Amino acid sequence: MAQDPPRPHLRPSFWQSDGRAVPKTDDGLRYLIGGEIRTWTGETQEIRSCLAFAWNEGFVRPVLGPGAMLDADEAMAALEAAERAWDEGKGEWPTTTVAKRIEAMEAFVERMVAVRETVVERMMWEIGKTQADSYGEFDRTVQYIRDTIHELKDMERASARFAVEKNAFAQIRRSPFGPTLCMGPFNYPLNETFATLIPAVLMGNPVVSKLPRFGQLLNIPLLEAFRDCFPPGVVNIIAGKGTDIVTPIVRSGRVSMLAFIGNSRTADILKSQHPQPHRLRSVLSLDAKNPGIVLEDADLDVTIPQVLAGALSFNGQRCTALKMLFVHRSRRAEFLDRLCAALDDLKAGFPWQKGVRLTPVADPKAPEFLRDLIADARSFGAEVVNPGGGEVVENFVHPAVLYPVDDRMKVYHVEQFGPVIPVREFERIEEVMRYALESQFGQQVSLFGYDPAVLGPLIDHMVNQVSRVNLNTQCQRGPDTFPFTGRKASAEGTLSVRDALKRFSIRSLVATDYSPRNRDLVNDIVASRTSNFLSTDFLF
Repeated sequence: MAQDPPRPHLRPSFWQSDGRAVPKTDDGLRYLIGGEIRTWTGETQEIRSCLAFAWNEGFVRPVLGPGAMLDADEAMAALEAAERAWDEGKGEWPTTTVAKRIEAMEAFVERMVAVRETVVERMMWEIGKTQADSYGEFDRTVQYIRDTIHELKDMERASARFAVEKNAFAQIRRSPFGPTLCMGPFNYPLNETFATLIPAVLMGNPVVSKLPRFGQLLNIPLLEAFRDCFPPGVVNIIAGKGTDIVTPIVRSGRVSMLAFIGNSRTADILKSQHPQPHRLRSVLSLDAKNPGIVLEDADLDVTIPQVLAGALSFNGQRCTALKMLFVHRSRRAEFLDRLCAALDDLKAGFPWQKGVRLTPVADPKAPEFLRDLIADARSFGAEVVNPGGGEVVENFVHPAVLYPVDDRMKVYHVEQFGPVIPVREFERIEEVMRYALESQFGQQVSLFGYDPAVLGPLIDHMVNQVSRVNLNTQCQRGPDTFPFTGRKASAEGTLSVRDALKRFSIRSLVATDYSPRNRDLVNDIVASRTSNFLSTDFLF
């Protein structure tokens, strides 16, 4: 094998194959509609790994297998299958007991655990996530499902009683909306796909799930479990180009809910395509430009590791990543020196190699986008201050620390979604507050410092600009029991274990007056178990 040209931070050994077998497969042509696993015979895409290997004086990205590119007819077939499962609200799944839905989901979890190794291996090869983070995403997703089941049981226990008010009494529960379209992102192709799919299904909504463009293959081993554990049409899994398969579904006006995790531009397009946008309930987790603010009294022993993790976990391909750093003038020189030194110690390599923190980015178009952001910043006076910063080989981009960054530069405003770390010096805290106020995004912020007189007012300002303020820690989603949302263009609705269950359902009630005849009627319905909604069953 030929070695790559000499580069200060991309050592030749990084690109040499270590003998690990490429997980080639042809099951990317499979998809699930109406309880049937089908095999696509139409247009396909060649799914290549984001990992590159030195080969014949150049580089090669291995082919993992073909991926189905379904058409509008199959997309509408998936929607029709979901509609049959809904059956105008009379279907088996939306009308069954919560206990039976939970039983089905518990069976699914057991089947899911059985394919853990296959999913993790494909995650590493498809999107370049490190082995530790791939196992972490899988295990977190399993725990998320179990936590969601536990939370639903708690909600049901609280709903088992009747509310009595004046001369009326009622039972108040939650009921589903109807056919739901779920779309997850490539950076968490399992966890964030399931973060909407699982609560939607548990609350009784039949789902059409469109797989992310990167991370398609890793979801395929779960098709049998979805088919076997849920009634036909409750879960439908499709793949392809969004304009070909998502657009006709939304334009039909026959989906009740849209759950989308991605960018705000796409979300705006999707919502505008619905013939009655006011009827389309939406759960959206979108762009972010989370700032990290290093105050005068910050402890850099704490701050530097948190900033590195916040900016570069999964190469910065996270909406919760730290994407703009403000450092107090008195600490700027020391901060940059220590940040660059710590970054230089990060190990680059293949996802399965021990201690690796930096891997290739998932999207082959991302390196050029990041290169343009760096060039634009340089044109206005910024410099890459760390050795090797911004170097690109195939899909690998060595992290670049940019300083000084100001509001003339694209990277000051645009979400980079990659390993570029822009740094701006500040002296007055009002400069930072102005950035948060004027930003079109409002997800999170990280504050590094310990002076209550400074942090108190800063917190009070920031909680009205973002949805989460992190003190001396990186921005993050977890734990999943905490609310995850955003202001402005960053989100619509809240995703947490409890909030998601509420978001995919609506409070419904059966009420009557307190007359003896109506009390007897309700008692008879409950005693005879003729209704799954009116029930005093207690879930254990």
